Amino acid sequence: MTSASPVDDMLPAAAVRPRGRPRKTAEERDDGNRRLALLATAARLFRQQGFDATSTRDIASATGMRSGSPFYHFENKQALLAAVMREGMRSALARQTAAITLLPAQATPRERLSALVRNHFEVLLGPDSDFIPVMLYEWRRLAPEQVGEVTALKDAYEAAWVPVLSALHASGQLAGDPVLARLMIFGALNWAVQWYQPPPARAGRGRHRATLDDLTTTALRLFLKDPE
Repeated sequence: MTSASPVDDMLPAAAVRPRGRPRKTAEERDDGNRRLALLATAARLFRQQGFDATSTRDIASATGMRSGSPFYHFENKQALLAAVMREGMRSALARQTAAITLLPAQATPRERLSALVRNHFEVLLGPDSDFIPVMLYEWRRLAPEQVGEVTALKDAYEAAWVPVLSALHASGQLAGDPVLARLMIFGALNWAVQWYQPPPARAGRGRHRATLDDLTTTALRLFLKDPE
């Protein structure tokens, strides 16, 4: 620990400020929380109603804000859409990294793909899963200058799949070109947002629906051959 400098000794006690990043004020923290709430509400409404049918007034009202409050955080509705997509991809990338990190070092490529697929289903269909479906179906609403950062995040997310699919192809468990396989796998997984229904809390006879684990098991059986 370093001692105070001579300059510090000559300053009044009130003028000596602690080094490091200053703490956020309560107002600044509240602004951050309101921004996150705004993003979550916008993602939900964009997914449920579509971008065109959702107004900033709708989003503000559902968030408990005044009608003009979203413009304090975002220039316009399109900027809010881009922020929803960036937030969704950043969260998906962080969750994927965590899922991979939890695997043992000796995990097989098949086990790694299983973890990637299961996490992707969680991102698409689990709690707080409105962000990525919005990106999938409102992509064309972005301005050209907004596309670059979202694309970079998406590419980073998909990059983790490349060595896994290449290893499975080398072992003979994945037929076909790994690059094309990756595109087709994502297409199949992403389409689940159109038809998937979670199982009811108390599933009786005739009411069974697939869990995310069921989807993962079935997906791997479709995509991969059994190891020899």
